[in-house]
Amino acid sequence: MSRRSLPVLMMRRFSTTTSHRQTKRYKLAIVGGGAGGCSTAAKFANKLGKGRVVVIEPSKYHYYQAMWTFVGAGIEEVEHSARPMKKVLPKAADWIQAGAISFDPENCSITCSNGDKVEYEYLVIAMGLKLDFEKVEGLTDALANDDAVCTNYTYEHCTKTFKSLQNFKEGNALFTFPGQPVKCGGSAQAIMYLMDDYLRKANKRDRATIIFKSTAAALFGVPQYADTLNTLAVDRDIDTRFGWNLTSVNSEKKRGDIQWQRWRHFSDKEVALCFCRRGPSGCVTSTLCRRHRMACNGQCAYVRSPGYWSNYSFLHVVPPMMGPTELQGSSLAGECGFLDVDKFTLQHVKYPNIFGIGDCTNIPTSKTAAAVACQSGVLRRNLNSVMEGTNEMRKYTGYTSCPIVTQEGKCLMTEFDFEGNLLETFPLNQATPRFTMYHVKKTIMPFLYWNMLLKGFWEGPAFYRKMMRLGFGR
Repeated sequence: MSRRSLPVLMMRRFSTTTSHRQTKRYKLAIVGGGAGGCSTAAKFANKLGKGRVVVIEPSKYHYYQAMWTFVGAGIEEVEHSARPMKKVLPKAADWIQAGAISFDPENCSITCSNGDKVEYEYLVIAMGLKLDFEKVEGLTDALANDDAVCTNYTYEHCTKTFKSLQNFKEGNALFTFPGQPVKCGGSAQAIMYLMDDYLRKANKRDRATIIFKSTAAALFGVPQYADTLNTLAVDRDIDTRFGWNLTSVNSEKKRGDIQWQRWRHFSDKEVALCFCRRGPSGCVTSTLCRRHRMACNGQCAYVRSPGYWSNYSFLHVVPPMMGPTELQGSSLAGECGFLDVDKFTLQHVKYPNIFGIGDCTNIPTSKTAAAVACQSGVLRRNLNSVMEGTNEMRKYTGYTSCPIVTQEGKCLMTEFDFEGNLLETFPLNQATPRFTMYHVKKTIMPFLYWNMLLKGFWEGPAFYRKMMRLGFGR
């Protein structure tokens, strides 16, 4: 190599390196390529024009996570739950395949994991939740090495659930539910009912003791649905135990020992570690906390107790969840580590050009795709209003839906708002598990998700709810 060619080569190398570290400017930046991020991008990409909207998302694939319950029960194929990210994002939007690692809302900029810096006029944060497997000691190792331990909460693990179910012979079948926040909360119970159904069909139910252990105070936070599920648990001989939290799994001895942690309520006169210091206006913690807030003045907490160890032959774990690490400690997050937004308008409480949608926010409602759909309509109107300078804000009711499959062929379709008031779409008693609701869950909802929600068309069932009630109701 000649000396004269060396500077040219070095210059080319330098140019290649710096080309990956550039500042990009957009009218609207969206962090997160989940349901909320894709829906928002679809709504604004064509409106604002090509190259004016960017989605910052590191994942190569987009997942319809609600299908994983059916995968775990052997009813669906896991491949049907995934599509390439580039196929679900609008063509008019740019995609930076990297994560957002830091936010500078004062200067309207984001630093990405690939070194890019994104400057924006408006920002929508839709980062979802982080699964915190490490919070349960031994869980990661157990999922990798113990054939009896499974979870339906990841694409990689949900196929293992059905194998574990098929291999079950006798003993304790344990299902755990952690403290809030939890996405798709109904899935924790659905797989339990589906296992009961499977074991009955396989003539193995009499050899199984099915136990549901939860940090919550009841099977469901809305009394009408809780009554149905309580009756179902009694009829199916399912042992439900509340106020306990899974803290560790011991799979080395193959005994399947589990240590538990007990939850308590504290009056304002007791000294305790407060689990939720935000109080009634901003609580994003468990149904347990919301349910008993008046009695304990928001001072719901947990304490470590000696606990006990419980053997299992089958263990389905819902992993603890938390807000995105990148948000925690930033000026965008509230005290609980979630994006701090107004629960009605979805606008950030401090930065008016920033909005949030979905699981990463501190909106006190169940974290589901149904909630995202309803929120997307509110966000569309309110973000448009801010962009146009009118500030005519719509309000989110807290609508959410948690379909709970109770057996193959039947589903309990729950729909409610912030206060637990029913917001049911169909003109029938949805507190009864039905085949029609199973069809909605298994067939209609995936269609709505892929073809309507992600493309920006589906904003929840409010219109159909009113139509089926001749214009009455919300």
